[in-house]
Amino acid sequence: MLNNPAARKVSTFVLEPLARGLLKLHVSPDAVTVVGTLITCTAALVFFPRGDFIPGVIIIAASVIADLLDGTMARLSGRAGPWGNFLDATLDRVADGCVFGALVLWSVAYAEPWVTAAALTCLVGGQVISYAKARAEAVGATANVGIAERAERLIVVLLAALLAGFGVPYVLPVALALLAIVSVITVIQRIVVVRRQLRPQAPQGDS
Repeated sequence: MLNNPAARKVSTFVLEPLARGLLKLHVSPDAVTVVGTLITCTAALVFFPRGDFIPGVIIIAASVIADLLDGTMARLSGRAGPWGNFLDATLDRVADGCVFGALVLWSVAYAEPWVTAAALTCLVGGQVISYAKARAEAVGATANVGIAERAERLIVVLLAALLAGFGVPYVLPVALALLAIVSVITVIQRIVVVRRQLRPQAPQGDS
C-alpha cells in the first residue's frame, strides 16, 4: 500500500524487527495476511453498520500493519513469490468488500438513498478496478492507470468515517460520493487504455 520511497523506508525500519520476531516464533507470512484480513472484516462488519466508526477505524488502521508486515516477513524469509502476491491481492479484495459493504449497510439504516447508491458504486467500482487490471494483464496488456488506487480509496473512506465518528457532518456521504465518481472514472480510464493497446492494427496496403 505504500508506494512512496520515503514511506517504504520508514515502514521497513519500523516493521523489520517485528517481522523478524514473528518469524522466530514460526509465524508464516500467509498467517499474518489471513489474520489481518479477518480483523479488518470483523471490525468493519461489527462497527460500521451501526455507526460506531471510531473503534472500527482504529482497529482497521491497526490491521493495515498486517498488510505491510506479511510482505516484509516474506522478503526476510525468502518466501516472496507469486503465491504470496496472489493471496495478498485476493484477500485485499475481501477486506475492501467488507469495508464498503458495511458502509452500504450503514447507509441503508442511517443515510439518504443517494448515499447508499454512492456506497454501492464504491463497492462495485473497487472490485472492477482491480479486476480490470488483472484481466488486462491476462490478455497481454497493462492497466496501471487511474485516479482511485486502492490505498487512496481506503485512506479517504477511513479518514471520512473517523471524522464522522467525531461528529463532523456530511463528511462521510460526501467522501463516498467523490469516491464513487473517481471509481467510475478509473474504470473508464482502464478500459480506454487497454482498448488502445489491443486495437487491431490496420493492414498496410501494398506500396
